[in-house]
Amino acid sequence: MERLVQWIVLVAMLVSFQCQADLVTVVAKVKPSVVGIGTHTPTSRPQNVLRGTGFVIGDGSYIVTNAHVLPEMLDDALLQKMAVFIGSGREAKVRQAETIATSQRYDLALLKLEGARLPALTLAQGAFIPDGTSIAFTGFPIGAVLGLYPVTHRGIIASTTPTIVPVPSAGQISIKMLKSLRNPYLVYQLDATAYPGNSGSAMYDQKTGEVVGVINKVFVQETKEAVIEKPSGITYAIPVKYLHQLLQEHDISL
Repeated sequence: MERLVQWIVLVAMLVSFQCQADLVTVVAKVKPSVVGIGTHTPTSRPQNVLRGTGFVIGDGSYIVTNAHVLPEMLDDALLQKMAVFIGSGREAKVRQAETIATSQRYDLALLKLEGARLPALTLAQGAFIPDGTSIAFTGFPIGAVLGLYPVTHRGIIASTTPTIVPVPSAGQISIKMLKSLRNPYLVYQLDATAYPGNSGSAMYDQKTGEVVGVINKVFVQETKEAVIEKPSGITYAIPVKYLHQLLQEHDISL
């Protein structure tokens, strides 16, 4: 009996080691496809402002992010442009991109990158993935402060749930929430911690690296400012099936 227990423990250790080794390999492949999304203003200081994360798909010239990450307006008088930040740390480079498709409903945006193509991630098929699936996401949490250094978090799919998020009081219900109540759609609730700046990060299968969703928002317990100090550990992601829909609606073939 003792030998059987020892054998089971040994097998569990080997499986755990293999999973860690697989994730190390996957993360190394994912990082070159992760970019920052923000603005570049040559006449201001700082010139570069990071608003969120994006990732490369298709032929290496398409970038996916959240619609809410995109700047609402660009100041032409200051020569301000939407920017994609490529690379890491001080070696990061600024590239321009054009918005070619958005979905406010699913909070998704697709950009076309100018210049040389980048390594691309592979999108999973459109089916929902089961609860308990091990996932990871790589992006720039609190990137405006910590800089352009990609960070990876991991967790599991905790639930597939409607987009409706409960609020403490009726006074916090917005018009947007009321509209979504009429026709909610399903998103992934994650047992993983994301932070401001992670919006738009690719959520991928830990084993294959295939993109299964896009990090969208974090459940806030108190205030947006407190989410950094007291994260809820509950994160939401948009399933990749809605990204496939956006691509089909705009007749974009990858």
